[in-house]
Amino acid sequence: MAAVTMRLSEIGQQLRAFRLESGMRADEIAARLGVSRAALYRYEKGEVIKLDTVQRLAELLKVSPLTLLGIGVEYYSRPLSFFERVRQVEEEADQILQISDPVAYLVTSPEYDSILNRAIAEQVENKQLIEQYQEIFTARRESYRLRRPTMITMLSEQAIERFLQRGVGEAIPMSDELRIEARRVAAMEIGRIAELIEAEPIGLQFSLLADVESTTNCILMRGRERMMLAINPFRCDMSPAATTGVSLVTSAPEAVNAHQRVIEVLWAESCKGKEAVGRLRSLLAQHAIQ
Repeated sequence: MAAVTMRLSEIGQQLRAFRLESGMRADEIAARLGVSRAALYRYEKGEVIKLDTVQRLAELLKVSPLTLLGIGVEYYSRPLSFFERVRQVEEEADQILQISDPVAYLVTSPEYDSILNRAIAEQVENKQLIEQYQEIFTARRESYRLRRPTMITMLSEQAIERFLQRGVGEAIPMSDELRIEARRVAAMEIGRIAELIEAEPIGLQFSLLADVESTTNCILMRGRERMMLAINPFRCDMSPAATTGVSLVTSAPEAVNAHQRVIEVLWAESCKGKEAVGRLRSLLAQHAIQ
């Protein structure tokens, strides 16, 4: 019975993520499915959903029924829906392994969110979209704070250098004044990562990919039942309105195992400890704001 309940809960999670991906309102989806909006929300909370409703929903959202049931690969072209799905998986993860943005979002400071929200507000008119985006990221950080899964993060030295040059929200147009502030916050975040590496907190590890030209951002999230892989072209500091790539989430063993092997090799070869701290502080000195 517990396994069935968990399966229904996961279907509900994916249903919400796919709804956000579609950009359709809940009442619009409910009407097309022939159910009430209340029923749609109940499905998202993990209540029993009929197979014929699953079929209609899959047709409506243009995904296969197997994907909606969690068998196969989930694709997302919107940052909002992708990060919502990541949030759902993170809430059940005991371990997170990632090749990441210039920072690890779950341990960033409130200043990071503040400057990013100001930049987004200047460019995005859809206030509801902004609020949903902020709620998802706030929930991700709060879940991490409460649950404290172990986390291993590898950061690209090249990405960090660009981050220090352009600041938080690199791809978001902003005023010169805000750009300078974004650079200050970026420097602060990299300084905090150096301090975390030195402090060696339990369950949190960083390393630096110093001699790697480019890598695919990916996250492996290990829970009690299975491991999920998320491959992500979307940075945490991009606009929620961006549609510049396609991300995917899957538990397919061949995909998970292949990425886990790559991550293990990169971790073994990456810079750690004092060497990583020295490189980070050297970058901070090179790109200090005058």
